[in-house]
Formats: sequence, structure tokens, C-alpha cells
Amino acid sequence: MNEKLRHILRYVEKPGRYVGGELNEIRKDRDSVFCRVAFCFPDTYEIGMSNLGVRILYGVLNNEEEVLCERAYAPWTDMEEQMRLSSIPLFTHESGEPVSGFDIVAFTLQYELSYSNVLNMLELSGIPLLASERSEDMPVILGGGPCTYNPEPVADFFDIFSIGEGEESLPELARLFVRMKKDGTYSKSAFLREASHLEGFYVPSLYDVSYNPDGTVCSIVPRYPDVPAKVRKRIVKDMDAAFYPDKPLVPYLETVHDRIVLEVFRGCIRGCRFCQAGMVYRPVRERSPEVLCRMAKCAFETSGYDEISLSSLSISDYTGLSELTDRLLEWTEPKKVSLSLPSMRVDSFSSDLMNRVASIKTGGLTFAPEAGTQRLRNVINKNVTEEDLLHAVRLAFSSGKTQLKLYFMNGLPTETDEDIEGIAGLAKTVLSEYYRTEKRNRAQAPQVTISVSCFIPKPFTPFQWEAQTSLEELERRQILLRDCITDRKIKYNWHDADVSRLEAVFARGNRKLSSVLLEARKLGVHFDAWDECFDYGVWMSAFDAAGIDPGFYANREMGENEFLPWDIIDCGVDKSFLLRERKNAYAGITTPSCREKCSGCGASRLGGKNSC
Repeated sequence: MNEKLRHILRYVEKPGRYVGGELNEIRKDRDSVFCRVAFCFPDTYEIGMSNLGVRILYGVLNNEEEVLCERAYAPWTDMEEQMRLSSIPLFTHESGEPVSGFDIVAFTLQYELSYSNVLNMLELSGIPLLASERSEDMPVILGGGPCTYNPEPVADFFDIFSIGEGEESLPELARLFVRMKKDGTYSKSAFLREASHLEGFYVPSLYDVSYNPDGTVCSIVPRYPDVPAKVRKRIVKDMDAAFYPDKPLVPYLETVHDRIVLEVFRGCIRGCRFCQAGMVYRPVRERSPEVLCRMAKCAFETSGYDEISLSSLSISDYTGLSELTDRLLEWTEPKKVSLSLPSMRVDSFSSDLMNRVASIKTGGLTFAPEAGTQRLRNVINKNVTEEDLLHAVRLAFSSGKTQLKLYFMNGLPTETDEDIEGIAGLAKTVLSEYYRTEKRNRAQAPQVTISVSCFIPKPFTPFQWEAQTSLEELERRQILLRDCITDRKIKYNWHDADVSRLEAVFARGNRKLSSVLLEARKLGVHFDAWDECFDYGVWMSAFDAAGIDPGFYANREMGENEFLPWDIIDCGVDKSFLLRERKNAYAGITTPSCREKCSGCGASRLGGKNSC
């Protein structure tokens, strides 16, 4: 660490965010490699260090002998102020070297509200924001993560996007860079052209975008015959053989998830019609209990963590869950290592599972009915009933639980006031179930917390064409629900509708939104996912300055025959399936899970071991 940096750390709240040197950090000699990658997470250290995908890609890139990968995170506002005052550019944790000195600067795009942080980090690095303004000797700017399923709103800022899973594709890209450097054929333009030939990489500068008179996208077409007309996502076909960080980084300060995160499987069999992850991560691919147990043991021995979280989109759908928990408990219980699970599906929650997993024995439980009436749950294909929920809460209350959290959504397609009132009614029914449970815990008062987010139409879902409910109407429904809750034992939390509206704009946006992002950066926006930093009024000023109506993207129903900005991407799920599911939604027809019956979504063509 240089003296200048050491000096400013005394003026920031959490210097541990910036010092590096964590247990299991990987350091390499910069002069012994041909490709240097700065992996940037556009949010705070505590959030970035909790992201398993970053840990996986950090490890898999450093497994390449001729590649070096170091990390950078968005400095919090106090650190950014000191860096700007002292003219310290954004730096990596391992070496403290400026990000601008790396060959590839990679950003993971986990959520749309991180876009302003990406631009701020580029600015702090001294790298021009627009790809068209960067010289040949500047780094290649790479984007990956779930937001790249519609990369168009940020396409002007990136040289290349990694679409899908990166464990195999990113090392392949790095090896291409190394080969071209070694044989003397490297130039940025030549590298990007070659990279476009690799499956799973989208180079936006190699495509021309045209628009219709009404502002919708007319076409996105490649400029050259060797560039693919559509970019298919990459997947890891064999999860048992996939890389896992058996020596997890251990930070010096508390992070969001201070535990071992064990990824059990990828994909989801359920098909909720609002859920992007459930579509784009198809097909389901499972890891075997034997491999998972070995991974967990190794991570425990090299980190000292005392908690293991089993991670997936729907953990109770893992076919080997009983065997896995039995195997893990054989050694975790003697070593006092606890197991935890994410929120559970109510139709698969059981007393057996409660008895196995320590996190269920202590603390509260979380379930996600998503909608307040059965009619609306059928529309969104949730495939759970009120009786499923009541059965689960009876088990919870009879085992001594008194605290429950229920997740819902506001603004779902076809939603009415009756559906909103149904959320309050369902919460009251759950609370009443506590008093009807004979073996309940009488020593502590019950509390049911309902947490309600706003529906956001996302690409590659059956609801991608839907208009988001207007800001005013979302807020009206939030107040309606608030007024329906009269029992103090029911706590109500809701997400700000203006945040959700902005997320919808960028989720469904096209390249014209780059001008809005540039205006917003001039106005100093960043950390938009943080309540203390988000300013909706400033964002509206940026839209006004750019001459763009946010309602065009968020509040307009898209035509079923319209060319969508993300149609350049092949996520593995056919548009015909999404249209069929949209039709079923309006008819109130549910679709069974993939294990009950194949619905022909198209993802099976991607292959995958132990898949549905």
C-alpha cells in the first residue's frame, strides 16, 4: 500500500474495505503473466465479498497460469471524496495498482441500479466512459452477470459482454487474449472481432441498431458476415466438474453473508411467470451430494466459517436434499457448524426439514406466496395454495416459531384491489393460525411481517411485454394495503415504487438510455440501490436533459411482434414458449413444474448433466 493511500484511510469510516490482504487472497507476479484482469464489483466491499459468482470467477481466472485477476469494489462516499481530493485513482485490492493499468476491466452487473456505479468507477479510474472514445492502449471493458441478458442500455460503455455462465467462457476469452499478445496479432479491434466468434460473447460495436419512427427498435444486425446474428448464452453442463472456490476469501470486517455459500444446483423447475432467474438459468443442473459435501469440508477447513448456506433458486427442489443434509450433519454437528437455507416454498416445507437444519430451529422463517389470492397466484404460475401456506405455518408454530415473514408483489398483471386486500387477509389468517395451534410458543408474542415489492417486467419472462403499473397507481395500492392492516402483530414493509420504476426502465431499455446515464453521471448519481443516496428527482432531471420519457420503457405494453432490445440474445428459452405462458396467465391456466411435465421451453437443447 502506498503512503498516499495509507494516509487517507484514517479519514474513512471502514478502512478494512480497502486494505486487501484477506485470508486466501491470490497474488501473482504481474511481470510473469500476459493477461491482467481487474474484476470490479460496482457496489460496496461488503456486498461484493458476499457474491459467490465473483469468488468463482476470481478463482477460475487465477487458475490460468498466464492470467492474473485482482479485485476492485466501489468506494463508499467518504472514501471516494478522499480519493478525489488526493488524486488517487481506483485501485485493486491485491496490488494497489490503478485499474486503468490492467488489460481487461471486468464488471459484474447484478442489478440495474448499479449502472451509475459502473460509470463512476470508470471515471475514478481515468477511463473514458464511452467505448468509442477509448484509445487502443486502454483496457478492454467487459460486462457480465444477469443484467447482460439485456445489455443494450449500457452497450455504449462496454467493449464486450459475457452472456451466461463464465466459469468456462472467461478463461477461454483470456486465453484468446494471451495467444494474440504472444503471436503479435493483438489489437483491440482484432481481439473483439475474434472474441465475437466465441460462444457467449456479445460485442455491441459490431452491430448496427436501427429504430422505427415510434422509437421502438427496428433491428440489431451484425456489421460483418462472420459476426453471429444472435448470441447464445454459455452454460456449465456438468456442475460436479465446475470450479468451486475451495479456499474462500475471508474478509477482515463483517460482510452481508459471512458464511460458506454452497451452490447446490442451477436453474429452477417452477416457471413463475415474473421471475427472470427461473427462465435464464435453465436448464436445471444439480451437483451430487458427495461432491457438495467434499466442497463444504474443504471450504470449512480453509476458512474457519461456522455456517454453511445451501444456495439455489428453490432449495427444496433439490432431489438429493435429504442425503446432502445427512452427509453434512455427520461432520458439521460435532464441529458446531450450522446449516442455513434461503426462503422455502410452502408446498415443500416439512417437519423433517425443520429437524435437519439448524437455521430453521432458530430465528424466523420466510415464505413467498407472492400474491394475496389464488386467482392471482394462478396468473403468475406460483402453484401454491392457501392450504399449502397454512400447513407450513402450522408446522412452524407447533415447533415454537413465533416470527414469520411473507413475501408478496404489488402491481402484478391483472391485479385488482381485491388481490391487494387479499394480502392483508392472508396475513390475518396466518396470524390466526398461531392461536389455533395448540403446541404454540406462548412465551413470546407472534409477529407476521409482510414484505411487498413492486412488479418489474423483466426480459425473457412471460411478462416481458407487460406495462409496469404507473408510479401513482403503485403508491395508491401500497396505501390501500397499509390501510387494510389493523393488527399491530402484522408488520408491513414495502419497496419504494420510484426505485422499481427506474429499475423497470433499465431492465427493458435500449441503447438510447446511454445518454440518460451520461447525464445522470454529470449530476453525480451513484449508489442508487442505497436509500441514503437514491434521488428520484435527480434521475428525472437526467431524463429531461436527455429528452427521453422513462414511461416509454416502463409503462408501455410492448407488442408481441415488436423487436425487443434483447432479441439479439438467445437465453435458451424460446419466445414461443414465453408467449404461450403469457396467454395461459391471462386465462388463469397454470403450468406444471418441469419434473411433472416438460412444457417445451427449449432449454433442453443446451444440454447439461443431471438436468431436468
